[in-house]
Amino acid sequence: MKQLFFLGTLFIHLLSFAQQKEVTITIDPIAENIYMLTGQGGNIGIFKNEKGLFIIDDQFARLSEKILTNLKTISDQPVTMVINTHFHGDHTGGNENMSNQGATIFAQKNVRTRMQNRQREKGNISTASLPVITFDEGLQLYFDNENIQAFHVHNAHTDGDALIYFATGNVLHMGDTFFNGRYPYIDLNSGGSIQGYIKASEKALLLINKDTKIIPGHGPLATKKDLEIFLSMLKEITSKIQKEIDAGKSEEEVTNNESLTSSYDSKGFGSGFINPERMRKTIYLSLTK
Repeated sequence: MKQLFFLGTLFIHLLSFAQQKEVTITIDPIAENIYMLTGQGGNIGIFKNEKGLFIIDDQFARLSEKILTNLKTISDQPVTMVINTHFHGDHTGGNENMSNQGATIFAQKNVRTRMQNRQREKGNISTASLPVITFDEGLQLYFDNENIQAFHVHNAHTDGDALIYFATGNVLHMGDTFFNGRYPYIDLNSGGSIQGYIKASEKALLLINKDTKIIPGHGPLATKKDLEIFLSMLKEITSKIQKEIDAGKSEEEVTNNESLTSSYDSKGFGSGFINPERMRKTIYLSLTK
């Protein structure tokens, strides 16, 4: 029995190591002292400053060591601040590891609440993973050569989403309120809605200009034009589905109606985590709940 337990434990450790080993971490400079890190999970924004490294989201816990090692290519300074764009694990999984290294975690207040509730449900309380500074509608952070603004956008991807804007560098991190070139995941069970999702993109467009670099939650670095295309997609499909609802069509009929998303399916929007069928169903449920 002990031998089986040992072998099982060894297998889990080897699997975890293999999963970590296969993930490639890439860091790309996008403005002065501002970078985008891609790996597995949500894209990470990085700002090198006089206090150390400020990062936006931190992916999964098992990748923390690898992420921190790669951050050394930017600076020998530690990660001193982490801001979470929302509560999902592929954006907050490394919180505890970053906190144990001395980082202070920030987030919109609903992020902390949802993380606490999830931990209670699982019976696995980890206060080190929770944001210690929260805000309601907005937050301003001032550095020697950069001003950072965090804005709460309501009931978009979740009920705790934040847009993070670097005013000097002209870089916007949108978290999962933007999946570049893909259909988004709207977490209806956590306060998300298609109406709020559309408003988040509209708010972002008010903040930026044609030169702004946009870090999406998932997908490649984006431009204002990419976000405009994404917003047009959301509005067009939502309008079509609303007409179907007004005509008395059922959830099943809308979900199975490929013509409602076909113009964007052909452009590859359904090739990501959310396929066309799930996109149609999510919007239907959001509009009718």
